[in-house]
Amino acid sequence: MPHGKDNAAVIKVVKDIFDERIPFNGVLGISVDHIGTEDASFRLPMRDDLVGNFLRGNLHGGVISATLDVTGGLVAFLGALRKMEHRSYQDKLERFSRMGTIDLRVDYLRPGLGEYFISTGFVLRTGNRVAVTRMELKNERDVLIAVGTGTYIVS
Repeated sequence: MPHGKDNAAVIKVVKDIFDERIPFNGVLGISVDHIGTEDASFRLPMRDDLVGNFLRGNLHGGVISATLDVTGGLVAFLGALRKMEHRSYQDKLERFSRMGTIDLRVDYLRPGLGEYFISTGFVLRTGNRVAVTRMELKNERDVLIAVGTGTYIVS
């Protein structure tokens, strides 16, 4: 299988894993909105059980950080995938299975108010063992709610 098609097949499997196989993503209600070669986004519909401040009705900070972390993890994998162009399909999926968060920083800029939210991310740098990512969470009106920086093990 040519490597370009191989990467597309890996990305399809990874999308299915994020949407269907990770139980916590289901609890949050997030789903993959977009996967590119260098960026990705998730959609998070607002629900009553995600409220953190019952007086304001805004999104819980833990939901925000978890959504940014999931987004950062996916884009970290995309960065690792680009560095593995000549590796086998199986090697690429094996690499995905070993990924994990090392560090996550979240800056909460505004209360999480909205009908739904879009979390986007891109890679700042991918090394042989570690990737660093940048993520943003905006509401449906494109208001920036929070930003994050994540460090992920990708070896």
